Amino acid sequence: MLRSNPGEGALREHISHCDCGNSPSPQPSPRKSGAREKRRNMAKDKTGRLHVQVRTGGKRKHSSKLWLERQLNDPYVAKAKREGYRSRAAYKLIEIDDKHRLLKPGQTVVDLGAAPGGWSQVAAKLIGAADGQGKDKGKDKDKGKSTGRVIAIDLLEMPEIPGVTFAQLDFHAADAPEKLKEMMGGLADLVLSDMAANTTGHRKTDQLRIVGLVEIAAAFAAEVLNPGGAFLAKVFQSGADAELLAQLKRDFAVVKHVKPAASRQDSAERYVLATGFRGAVKDEP
Repeated sequence: MLRSNPGEGALREHISHCDCGNSPSPQPSPRKSGAREKRRNMAKDKTGRLHVQVRTGGKRKHSSKLWLERQLNDPYVAKAKREGYRSRAAYKLIEIDDKHRLLKPGQTVVDLGAAPGGWSQVAAKLIGAADGQGKDKGKDKDKGKSTGRVIAIDLLEMPEIPGVTFAQLDFHAADAPEKLKEMMGGLADLVLSDMAANTTGHRKTDQLRIVGLVEIAAAFAAEVLNPGGAFLAKVFQSGADAELLAQLKRDFAVVKHVKPAASRQDSAERYVLATGFRGAVKDEP
């Protein structure tokens, strides 16, 4: 058996560390190279925080680049991922509820335009529907808690949420309100509407579309709310139009516009909040 000379190992080690002009320059590790690449794509914003910049390349449109860059730098998007909410919109409802106390244990809540489910998640948690799985309204005998119900619909599909009864429905369809009432099995305490029509880029047209959605949502709320109930709906910067506001003020004790901090400052969205429902108006004989 051949054995290596005891000095050969030291000699090879010396040669490997010797810069004799023939060895190639050391290559940066993939990890360090990636870190430098990441730093090149980041800059500080006006507040001094690091801001991720998305490169424009391939088939990506400039509008897509701006949307992606905004998502990557949005603290609410990151927070939603950490805390398990399906969208940053969850924090809009959380902030509105922190101030106005809309959601209470044992309530029945209707969520119009629910997908992807951020508002339904918040509502189910705060009214106790997630604990009771939303099947029956009342007392959870095992836990001694009031359990509520969340009934949600959307034109798009929405994965299951504990405590939320969901149906894929177009609220514009003539039979949608009746189907929704059947799902409810009674009156509601709060009607939420985060519905938004597809924008056209024409401001007046988009305003008319969103007002139309709010009008049918408000009309539905007036049919299904318990006395003292509340209605919250998305509108644009100009808010609800005069006719709709007049109707809401007849039906509710307090009507106001609110814009939570979680709504982007450059966004035109705001919300109309109506509380203290006076009760359904009975038809005169």
